[in-house]
Amino acid sequence: MPVAARVKPGFYKDSVALMRVAQALAARAGINRATLVMGTPANKAALEQAGLLEQALAAAQPGDLMIVVEGIDPPAIDEALQEAERLLVATDAPAAAAAGEETLRSIAMALDAGTPATLAQISVPGPYGAAEALKALKRGLHVFLFSDNVSLEQEIALKKLAAGRRLLVMGPDCGTAILGGVPLGFANAVRRGTIGLVGASGTGIQQVSVLVHQAGEGVSSAIGTGSRDVQAEVGGATTREALALLAADRDTHVIVIVSKPPAKPVAESVFADAARAGKPVVALFLGAGGLKSKGGVTVVRTLEEAAAAAVALARGGTYTPAASMLDGTATLPAELAMQAPAQRYVRGLYSGGTFCTEAQVVLRAAGVIAWSNAPIDKTRRIPERAPSAAHCVVDMGADEFTVGRPHPMIDHGARAERLLAEARDPETALVMLDVVLGYGAHPDPAGALAPAIREARATALRGGRHLILVAFVCGTDEDPQRASAQVRTLREAGVNVVSSSTAAARLAAGVVAARSVSVNP
Repeated sequence: MPVAARVKPGFYKDSVALMRVAQALAARAGINRATLVMGTPANKAALEQAGLLEQALAAAQPGDLMIVVEGIDPPAIDEALQEAERLLVATDAPAAAAAGEETLRSIAMALDAGTPATLAQISVPGPYGAAEALKALKRGLHVFLFSDNVSLEQEIALKKLAAGRRLLVMGPDCGTAILGGVPLGFANAVRRGTIGLVGASGTGIQQVSVLVHQAGEGVSSAIGTGSRDVQAEVGGATTREALALLAADRDTHVIVIVSKPPAKPVAESVFADAARAGKPVVALFLGAGGLKSKGGVTVVRTLEEAAAAAVALARGGTYTPAASMLDGTATLPAELAMQAPAQRYVRGLYSGGTFCTEAQVVLRAAGVIAWSNAPIDKTRRIPERAPSAAHCVVDMGADEFTVGRPHPMIDHGARAERLLAEARDPETALVMLDVVLGYGAHPDPAGALAPAIREARATALRGGRHLILVAFVCGTDEDPQRASAQVRTLREAGVNVVSSSTAAARLAAGVVAARSVSVNP
């Protein structure tokens, strides 16, 4: 198909805004793919790998916007490019200007105008993100740094400065936080309460906060750190500062840490700080082995356990992690009886990378070793965009799936295509899906997935098979999408809806056991 590209010099929008424009373009008749990204070397490399790096983009700089559209013919592409320009102009009009107020164009202007701010939310091109964060820190502001493509050296320097001033640098590439009851980035609407969260995982924070809310408790604060914070070079700087702030916060009674495995010296320092917090601390380092509860720190293994432990401790009780992550019961007996003998494997199609990791952890505890594009066992990596192999869980938010289309929390097209491919595979027994709600997510994710779910079931049926679908909704009824409405849509489409990401993986493990499948193919 023909491809056309344009560059808008010095024009920046954050990734969420660009993904929404790309989603609108891709929905147009005659358009196959649309992508809007900044002209960073990483984005150029990704476009080149996808065969979309047109000559017009060669000179694009990190502060320039690249627009790429693939369609059936030049007229359709030209109309899409014109629509892109219209949408970008529409989203670029400041609300203050519409109200006849002066537009504040810098942190200094806002503070000098008397804005009673304690935090700066920064979403500018990566090369400028660190500079703006530095300005905010020097003016005594905490920083929520949504920008990506900030160098590791700049992150270290920013967090060193922040530590000396008892300030937080959440990020770079921080997608979720809840501060003072206000959700930032991809966060959910949850009640306020006494449980504070610290996370190097956006969807991990979302799932734990949602489960806490569903259990009747609430969140005092949720502090994202950026995924690199637990690397040895950064030293857990924001994690440790967040721990200290929550330890001193009179509204926080229990603290939860959610992260993938930290570097060993970071784990040691974080555990030491947690033991000195003077409050119960729940620690979840997904996939990390050898960590044990000690000194007021309760170590758990799943997102569900993290929430359950926090709720128990917040209510003045105690929590003992379960001896097993498996329920040990036969699941879905009627659906299992409808399956063909060849249906042996479980597949996970996740929009949240943390959910992909947790599924592998839960399956492994049951002896089920899964392949993945983001494996915890590096010997089980599948090639980029390759079909599923045996038991397989896929992070659909990885770069390989988001070049040329928005993230799957906003656009479910890529997951729908993959779901249909799984349904055509005669060995697929079960498919797991996450449905993530919140302020940055798709306005009706279950509704967007439902047609593909129905077609997947029909495809399997035509092949003489029965496909089991399992999903969980990460959200609340206070979210714009309403969790109960999403659950209803999924169930009407024939999906088994369970309570959490952990429960979905447990159920998948139970199906493997019930099918008497060799768990180490």
